[in-house]
Amino acid sequence: MPSGGPGGCRSQSLRRWICLLSPSLLLLLWFGLVIMRDDASHAAAVIAHSSGLRGYTRISPGGKGQFLDMHCNQCALVSSSGQMLGAGAGEEIDRIGCVIRMNNAPTTGFERDVGSRTSVRVVSHTSVPLLVKHEGRYFQQLADTTYVFWGPDRNMRQDGKGQVFNVLLRMAVKYPDLRLYAVTRNKIQHCDGVFQNETGKNRMKTGAYLSTGFFAMILALEMCDSISVYGMIDNNYCSRANHSVVPYHYYEQNQINECRMYKFHEHAQHGGHRFITEKAIYAKWAKRHKINFKHPSWSP
Repeated sequence: MPSGGPGGCRSQSLRRWICLLSPSLLLLLWFGLVIMRDDASHAAAVIAHSSGLRGYTRISPGGKGQFLDMHCNQCALVSSSGQMLGAGAGEEIDRIGCVIRMNNAPTTGFERDVGSRTSVRVVSHTSVPLLVKHEGRYFQQLADTTYVFWGPDRNMRQDGKGQVFNVLLRMAVKYPDLRLYAVTRNKIQHCDGVFQNETGKNRMKTGAYLSTGFFAMILALEMCDSISVYGMIDNNYCSRANHSVVPYHYYEQNQINECRMYKFHEHAQHGGHRFITEKAIYAKWAKRHKINFKHPSWSP
């Protein structure tokens, strides 16, 4: 029989208060968990931001241990291909947050097709003399550009015996505000491993060299939330009977055409770039990342 005494009334009141408070307690607990999660995410982002991209080290007299610290919501990766001729994509490219170019690809005279801004320039060790030859253009007029150089250890070693690295170090001393970075030996080995994982082929045993485009794409994936690639054909493009014939580089019109160059390199037994194979790799990556291809436009 239910108690009608004071104790029973107190029990009923307590249960009523618990019922009323329970939703509030659950709501407070939920808010607390959300805040903790957001704080943890923010802390992780701060740590990642402060450490930078560890595969890219600053080239400067006192720059040892400084890593490339860049992040972009949207990037334009602009190919040096002759596909860019007549693209008329310059204004669109210049509106994108970060613009990545390769080697010594110029913008002057080609602004309508390729744009005028350059945020990052990824450069092969073989193209360093071309930049140094025109150092006034690249290292003074374009001093707000970040440069990322890659090359084999024999040229990029930092013990005084890396001839290309020594040249870049002299440029860093001459232009102390320049942002020059080198791809580390470990990062290059990592990229070799990526190529082998994607193709099942050992790069060195097959006599191949990774292209500057490959290093640029790797950097873009690490640095950018989304990537728009301009002027890059797909891996089947050159096999189609009606493909366009364009120069290998948009700024070297008398050079061998792009598809002929690609096919030569694809089958070279020694020292060739596997341009066509690399395009197939990018198509696979585009299914997992925010990558889209323009001029020509294609979907993986």
